Amino acid sequence: MIQRYRITREMQQPEGEVDPITLEECKAYFALQPDFTYTPVFTVKGEATMSIDGDFFLWDIGTASIPFRHYEGDLYVSGTNEAVIPKMIEVASALRADIAEG
Repeated sequence: MIQRYRITREMQQPEGEVDPITLEECKAYFALQPDFTYTPVFTVKGEATMSIDGDFFLWDIGTASIPFRHYEGDLYVSGTNEAVIPKMIEVASALRADIAEG
């Protein structure tokens, strides 16, 4: 089973209030990170090739490229690579957000 994490501000808000992580905030933050690149389409290659439209910030670590996806005010990332955990904490801290499973 793939572990997925969500970087969100939802837990910091009083009930009924919303302070989403905006795409503009993400673009500004990740533009300053030399190991991240933005792409509006993420392509997964394996037995078959699949392209997914969206807002992706690809973290290049060694030969891997791990997508952080901005979707509806949150960032999502898979936890299949152990190196993701400290990077995810770093990103959440910089964006003043929390981490949740799912």
